[in-house]
Amino acid sequence: MGKTKLRTARQRRHTRVRAKVKGTTLRPRLCVFRSLNHIYAQVIDDSQGHTLVFASTLDPEIKNEVDGKAKVGEAELVGSLVAKRALSQGINQVVFDRGGYKYHGRVKALADAARRDGLVF
Repeated sequence: MGKTKLRTARQRRHTRVRAKVKGTTLRPRLCVFRSLNHIYAQVIDDSQGHTLVFASTLDPEIKNEVDGKAKVGEAELVGSLVAKRALSQGINQVVFDRGGYKYHGRVKALADAARRDGLVF
């Protein structure tokens, strides 16, 4: 399968997931995007259309810790960072949006780390 076919297949899956998963003010949506080298997570309130909290492997807070780790380890760091930031904003419950990716590997590691640090899915 070519790269464009894989990308469009993921976008179709993501559209199906987004038809069911909505972030509200009480339970915002934790959205994950996975690129080849980095992973990004956002907590989004869909009713207002605002990003409340975000974290990625490019954040200065964890940039030094990310170096030399495997991608799953990097995802765990991002998950714990987004959970800490969300809890500091008073957000303790979220709806998980896997972004059309399989709940496996980096996506699962990010979700497990966020749960471990106090977010409720």
